[in-house]
Amino acid sequence: MHVVVVGASVAGLTVAEALRAEDHSGPVTVVGDEPHVPYGRPPLSKQVLTGAWDADRAALRTAAELDALDVTIRSCVRATGLEPSAHRLLTDAGPIAYDVLVVATGATAVRPAVPGAERVHLLRTLDDAVRLRAAWTSAERVVVIGSGVLASEIASAARGSERAVTMVGRRGGLSFGTVGLALSDRLTALHRAAGVTVEPSAGARAVEATRTDGTGRGGTGRGGTAVVLGDGRRVPADVVVAATGGRPNTAWLAGSGLVVDDGICCDARGVAAPDVFAIGDVARWAAPGVLPAPAPASGTSLPPRVEHQTNAIEQALSVAATITGRDDQTERVPFFWSEVHGVLVQAAGTFDPAAPLEPWDDDPAVLVQRSGDHGSAGDHGGTGDRGGARDRATTGVVGWGAPRSFRRARRLLAAGIPTPTR
Repeated sequence: MHVVVVGASVAGLTVAEALRAEDHSGPVTVVGDEPHVPYGRPPLSKQVLTGAWDADRAALRTAAELDALDVTIRSCVRATGLEPSAHRLLTDAGPIAYDVLVVATGATAVRPAVPGAERVHLLRTLDDAVRLRAAWTSAERVVVIGSGVLASEIASAARGSERAVTMVGRRGGLSFGTVGLALSDRLTALHRAAGVTVEPSAGARAVEATRTDGTGRGGTGRGGTAVVLGDGRRVPADVVVAATGGRPNTAWLAGSGLVVDDGICCDARGVAAPDVFAIGDVARWAAPGVLPAPAPASGTSLPPRVEHQTNAIEQALSVAATITGRDDQTERVPFFWSEVHGVLVQAAGTFDPAAPLEPWDDDPAVLVQRSGDHGSAGDHGGTGDRGGARDRATTGVVGWGAPRSFRRARRLLAAGIPTPTR
């Protein structure tokens, strides 16, 4: 059985490794459109961007380890189409026949739809990180457009070298993955304490050149660009970076018959079509417990895509088990993390943006969200709640610089034990 994996990042490599660990002895081919060996993305906005690591250290495995895996890795090969009925992947280097296909093509960074967006750096690939690091080597002022996790990480990396940093958002607050805006006040305070200027609602209207003849214009001093905010103010910058989300890499699947709706629509095992799976940032899986077949006809009832390495790895392990005939019944609790200005922020479980977070067992560094909480004060007391707040199921846990306490709360969450709140 020839397994072909499209996408040579952590999800694709994990599938290949897991297949070998599951004693799959057939050929495995991993197709990727980048020239690099598979590498991890989390270090790009941290160690690689700050210069703490050389770019090569982001590689997930050494050349010797990849050789020992006995997997064919085809770099610089781009998928151009798919013929599921013929079990054929089309690429710019010719067709590849498969018995089972795993799509792990990830997402592409979205460039802001504003005038002057061509002046903006993006951060998605290793080459992006290397270019950005070179660009801001001599920069004194950095503007980060975005209000999500990646924007916070970039701002943290830039500020770590004592640059003047401004974050420009448009959501009215800073978000943290699936937790949403519930941590906005904490994140904003953390950034401001580190010296970052946060404009959470201003939005970017344009990115302008401010020096074309050495004289400068627009009253922004010596800088090469300025970000024009929604209210007309101009923020001077030597480097502008945008972290405004990712678009799933699915254009090549046009005409394939796969259902695509902000990602490839899959059942709860990652099945998108007969003998076709999808994992990682490109995939939308049905919730656990949903019948495994057929794949959803649209994304209306599906959870959103989860763009985090932990999710990609767990889905890859699950799919490898399914391919090799060992149906994976493991119920995994979603988990992701980030580090901002030296503070480790972790989250596990599922979150309702309309529900509050409350301290866990009088510990303000660990926050929990419970089923049935929807933001009104009456929901938090014992009145009208037969079991009281302590008996309601915990659905999500957040740790703020408290990895040990977070681990305890996460174990309770995974076991379905209510976590105590004050």
